[in-house]
Amino acid sequence: MFGIFARDHDVARLTFFGLFALQHRGQESAGIAVADEGQITVVKDMGLVSRVFDERALAGLTGQAAIGHVRYSTTGGTSWQNAQPLVRSHGGVTVAVGHNGNLVNADELRRELGAAGTRFQGTSDTDVIAALIAAGASEGLDAAVRRAVSRIRGAYSVTVLTPHALYAFRDPYGVRPLALGDLHGSPVVASESCAFDIIGARFVREIEPGEIVVADEHGLRSERFGLSGARPALDIFEFIYFARPDSRLYGRTLADCRVEMGRRLAREAPAVADAVIPVPESGVPAAIGYANESGIPYAEGLVKNRYVYRTFIEPDREQRRLGVRMKLNPVRSMIEGKRLVVVDDSIVRGTTTSRLVELLWEAGAREIHLRISSPPVVCPSYYGIDTARRQDLIAADAGVDEVRRRIDATTLGYLSLEGLQESIGLPADLFTREAFTCEYPIPVPGEPAMSKTRFEPKTGTLG
Repeated sequence: MFGIFARDHDVARLTFFGLFALQHRGQESAGIAVADEGQITVVKDMGLVSRVFDERALAGLTGQAAIGHVRYSTTGGTSWQNAQPLVRSHGGVTVAVGHNGNLVNADELRRELGAAGTRFQGTSDTDVIAALIAAGASEGLDAAVRRAVSRIRGAYSVTVLTPHALYAFRDPYGVRPLALGDLHGSPVVASESCAFDIIGARFVREIEPGEIVVADEHGLRSERFGLSGARPALDIFEFIYFARPDSRLYGRTLADCRVEMGRRLAREAPAVADAVIPVPESGVPAAIGYANESGIPYAEGLVKNRYVYRTFIEPDREQRRLGVRMKLNPVRSMIEGKRLVVVDDSIVRGTTTSRLVELLWEAGAREIHLRISSPPVVCPSYYGIDTARRQDLIAADAGVDEVRRRIDATTLGYLSLEGLQESIGLPADLFTREAFTCEYPIPVPGEPAMSKTRFEPKTGTLG
C-alpha cells in the first residue's frame, strides 16, 4: 500500500512510483485512487503496475491526495471485483480503501452487514472494512474510522482515502508493516520504507500498532486505539522473505539481518562444496553470509528473468510450478560437475523448491546441499500470507529427511528458530512466529473458517 497527501505534487505519479517499489508484495492487481476537490477517481485492473498504468491513465488522475495498492490475495479470489482500492459510497460520502492483512472476524461482520442491507462488491475481507467505514461516514469520517477499528479483528494495515483526507491505521498487534514518511513537508505512508526512497521522501517512523494517522488540509495528526492483551507482533516472515532487503523494520535494515542469517546457517548446517549459489533474489543476502562464513566461493549459478515475479505468491500451484522455469535458468558452466550449496529463504509448499532442484540436476550438478535461512514452516498462517491449509505445507507432516527426499536434494539444512531470532537481534516477543510454532497471538476461528475462498459463491458468479 502507498498513500500521500500533497496538494503541490503529482500525487498519482508519485503513487505509481511507490507501487513500483512495492510490486514484490503483490502481483495480481494494481490500483490508484485520487481525491480531487471532493471527488474520488479510481483506476485499477488485473496485473502488474506497469500493465495497469501508462501516461494516459496517470494524466487522468489529478488531485491533492492518493492511495495505491498491489494485491496478493489471502481472502477472496483473483478477480477484478477484489482489486483494490475498493470504493464505497454511503449517505453522499465516498471512501476508497486499501488493505494488507487478514481479518479473523470477517465472516461475522459480513453476515451482520448483509442483514442490514449491505451488498458486497467482491469476496475479500477488505470489502468488510470499506463497508463499515462507509456506513458511518455520514456522522463524520473520524468517528467512522474509529468505529471500524473497534469492530475488526485480525491483521490489518489500512489506507483510507476520503474526499478531503488520507487515513492510515494499523492493527493493535502490528502484524503487517506500515511506515510514515515525509516528502518536502507532505505526509506519505507505505507498507515499506523502500517506497519512500524511490520518490525522494524521508523515512520518519513506523506507524505504531494500534495507531490511526490522519493527513488533511490542517496537517498531520494521530491517535491511538488499544486492545486488552495486545502486544507488538510483527510477522517474522517480513524479515525472512516478504519485505525488500533495502527496507527497514524495527530499526533494522533487512539485508543486514539476512546476511547474518546466512552466517549462522553456515555454522549450524555446514557442507563440503565447491560453490554457494543463491536462489535469486530473496536468497541472495543469506547466500552471501553463508559463503563469507564458510569460505566456500559465492557464485551466481541461477539467472533470474527480472520480468517474472515471485512464484510463492502466485495464486495457484500450477502457476507456481510453471513460474519456476520462466523465472530461473541455470548457468550450466557454474553447475555442471559441482557440489553446490543452494541457499533459499524458506520452503513453504515445496512446489517451487522441488522444481528448482530438478533444474539443477538437469544442469549437471554433482551434489545439491539445500540450505534454508529459516526454520521449517509447519503451521498455517492466517495473518496475510496464503498458507491457510496445513495440508499444503510440505514440512507439516514430514521431518527434515523426508522433506529432503521429497525435493530430491543431497542434504537439507534449516536455520534454527533460535538462530533466526539471534540474527535479527530483537526479542521474540516482538513478533508472531506462528508458521514455526503454531502459537497465534490473535485467536483464529480455525482452518475452515479462514479459507481463502470462503466468500466465493458456489455458482462461480458474484451475487
